[in-house]
Amino acid sequence: MNTQSKIAIVTGGGSGIGLAIAEKFVQQGIHTIIVGRNTQKLNAAKEKLGPLCEALTCDLDDFAAIPKLISGIIEKHGRIDILVNNAGINMKKEFTDVTDEDFQNVLHTNVTAVFIISREVIRHMLENNIKGSVINISSMASQYGIPKVIAYTASKSAIEGMTRAMATELSPKGIRVNCIAPGFIATEMSAKALNTDPERMGKAMGRTPMGELGQPSDIGAAALFLATDAARYITGIVMPVDGGNSIGF
Repeated sequence: MNTQSKIAIVTGGGSGIGLAIAEKFVQQGIHTIIVGRNTQKLNAAKEKLGPLCEALTCDLDDFAAIPKLISGIIEKHGRIDILVNNAGINMKKEFTDVTDEDFQNVLHTNVTAVFIISREVIRHMLENNIKGSVINISSMASQYGIPKVIAYTASKSAIEGMTRAMATELSPKGIRVNCIAPGFIATEMSAKALNTDPERMGKAMGRTPMGELGQPSDIGAAALFLATDAARYITGIVMPVDGGNSIGF
């Protein structure tokens, strides 16, 4: 893998899957900029990952801040090679209890912000003839029906469609776009959904052939593969990293 001198952005990189992705990148010599709105978490992650990690606080829900974020990174580093769109929010509610505002809030963060940051980074890649890699993060919620997460499901289904559309348009120009659909991974976000719902936990594990929760590092390894020349002929895919959950009975 030719990873030296690469510059990566990982949104939501202060914890969970984002932190695990950033860790894998740093281990391979990729200068990794983690972005999020929790400065304390970001700084703790930077301390853990060392000098190849840089932390930038930015609320991606503030759409006007995103172009400024990207232009600042380019001004400092001269290039962006890899973008991982990991930041996102979830909401567990009965379908009929979801308000218009609830639904829009999830789409705001999980879809529109992803589009805006991708557009800004890809503009830079095209202008500078960079053979870049964009990795979006989806979910099992887009692979099959999961109750009580209608807005999240809609957002992740949109991400998978965006991945295919982006790949078709951008791959001829040298930018690969792929997506990872994590299964049930042992993170703080999944703990909120599963630990208080034994029935849901039982269903999740019952249809996972490997019989255990995945680890954030499993997603990190997949992202590293897709980000580098090891995956140079792969674009437009949605890769389940799920212990077989998406094919389990």
